[in-house]
Amino acid sequence: MQETSFWNDTDRAQEVSVQSKSLKDRLDRFQGLLGKLEDIEVLIELCNELEDEDLISEIKSEYASLNEEVEKYRIEILLSGEYDKNNAILMLHSGAGGTDAQDWTQMLLRMYTRWAEKKSYKVETLDILDGDEAGLKSVTFKVSGEFAYGYLKAEKGIHRLVRISPFNANGKRQTSFASLEVLPELTESQDIEIRSEDIRVDTYRSSGAGGQHVNKTDSAVRITHLATGIVVTCQNERSQHSNKDTAMKTLKSKLIELKERAHKEKVEDLSGVLLDIGWGSQIRSYVFQPYTMAKDHRTGAESGNIVSVMDGDIDLFINEYLKQISNGTLEV
Repeated sequence: MQETSFWNDTDRAQEVSVQSKSLKDRLDRFQGLLGKLEDIEVLIELCNELEDEDLISEIKSEYASLNEEVEKYRIEILLSGEYDKNNAILMLHSGAGGTDAQDWTQMLLRMYTRWAEKKSYKVETLDILDGDEAGLKSVTFKVSGEFAYGYLKAEKGIHRLVRISPFNANGKRQTSFASLEVLPELTESQDIEIRSEDIRVDTYRSSGAGGQHVNKTDSAVRITHLATGIVVTCQNERSQHSNKDTAMKTLKSKLIELKERAHKEKVEDLSGVLLDIGWGSQIRSYVFQPYTMAKDHRTGAESGNIVSVMDGDIDLFINEYLKQISNGTLEV
């Protein structure tokens, strides 16, 4: 596949500049950590010379603080991709499992929202389609904060739920699936140009929450990229203009994903859309009955505290994914 025309030499020069600044920032942080380590070594020597036991508690406190900073820095070092520092655009789609799958999609939205809150990230819903009886058929939302995409890219894939269905009168165990697509939101320096003749823009009436404008004006927007067939929608902004602007940002992110995976043959693979959201393709299972367990099938990471996981404690899975990708024991 040939590289499309909307990436040029200016774009590449801007990308190099951004990467250079990022490397300098990381080097400065590394030097800062080395300086703190040297300060602790001086304190240890001073404690030995003066035999001052009061310094021991200070040394322990400084060491604990440094160890926490080093762990955070170590994980961020693994986030070396071109778009890892960017905000993330997430798209959840319900799969096999009917109403349970739609409920599961809403549960995953809550899980990622809770995770984002713990990171002090901002979450904004861009597009949402309610389920027939409960839950959600699909939802697109943005998570804003430094390294949001770097972390959340580890979550892309199909998520499997096993539980006693609250929608089954016989109380039978139900298996449900939902897929998550993760894209980087482009910064101004990474922006790409899309010609108006390369897209088709359709408007329609919003169907979700949105106040007095819902079902009264054609404010929702659907954009189709003609060359690739990629379709994006947005309906949660107040105006058609705002919805179009947000949808265009999502489209550009999808095209960047396509560019990054240009060796693939199918547009479905390039855009990360998982069409077969069912058995045998899950990246992680969440089991509520007959035992409680969340297990990542790629890395082997697992947690028996399913309640904590559903409350957003998923760093265990994200960090293990990043580590294994970095040391080459896991392929994507």
